[in-house]
Amino acid sequence: MAVIVVTGTGTEIGKTVVTAAVAAAALANGLSVAVLKPAQTGLAAGEDGDVDVVRRLAGEVTPTELARFPEPLAPATAARRAGLAPVRPKEVAEAAGKLAAEHDLVLIEGAGGLLVQLDDDGATLANVAAELGAPVLVVAPAGLGTLNMTALTAEALRARGLEQLGVVVGSWPARPDLAARCNLADLPRAAGAPLLGAVPEGAGALAPAGFRARAATWLAPRLGGRWDAEEFAAALG
Repeated sequence: MAVIVVTGTGTEIGKTVVTAAVAAAALANGLSVAVLKPAQTGLAAGEDGDVDVVRRLAGEVTPTELARFPEPLAPATAARRAGLAPVRPKEVAEAAGKLAAEHDLVLIEGAGGLLVQLDDDGATLANVAAELGAPVLVVAPAGLGTLNMTALTAEALRARGLEQLGVVVGSWPARPDLAARCNLADLPRAAGAPLLGAVPEGAGALAPAGFRARAATWLAPRLGGRWDAEEFAAALG
C-alpha cells in the first residue's frame, strides 16, 4: 500500500493529467489504484470532475471526491461562499486510509498549490500529507518562472518535515524554448529532489488507449515508468 499526494506550484499546470499518467503506469504494472480529490471547485453537480478525467484517461481506478463547490476559488473560500462545510485534513486522511486498505496505490490530488487553504482554520494539503506521513509529488510548469515557484514549494515542504518525492513537468511543450530546456537541469536543483517525468502538452486530449500506452514513457521508474531525465535532455540537444 502506498499513498502519494499530488500538488502543484500553482493552478492549471497539469496536475490532473500527471495524476492520470501515474495511475495508468501503476495499472499497467498490475497495481490497483484509487484517486482521491478532497475538494473539487468550479463545477456544478453532474459535471465531470478531476477524478472522472483520471478514470477516463487511466482506466479502472476507484474515484472518490469528498466535496464539490460550484465557484472556481480556493476550497476554503468556495465552501464559505456556498454555505457548505469545508473539507478537513482528518477527513481526507480517513478517506485515504480506507482506500489504502483496499488498493495498492492511492493518489490524492490537491486543488491549486500546496498551501491553498482547505478551511478557515488555515489547513492545507500539506496538513493532509502530514496526517498521512505521505510523500508529495510536485507538478511544475516547464518554462520561465518555474524555478522560483518550485523552490518555494520545496522550501515549504522541508519546513514542515514533509518528503518530496520529486518533480514532474506537467505540460512539456512540443517546441521547448531555451528556458524550458535549461530547466531540465535546473528544476532538480531548485526542488532539491529528482525530476521524475515530463508529460507532453496536449496529453489530456489523447484517446484513452493512446494515453495509457504512452504514460510509462513520460514517467521515471520511481513512478512506474521508463522515462530517463538524462536521455530526454540529450535528445533535445
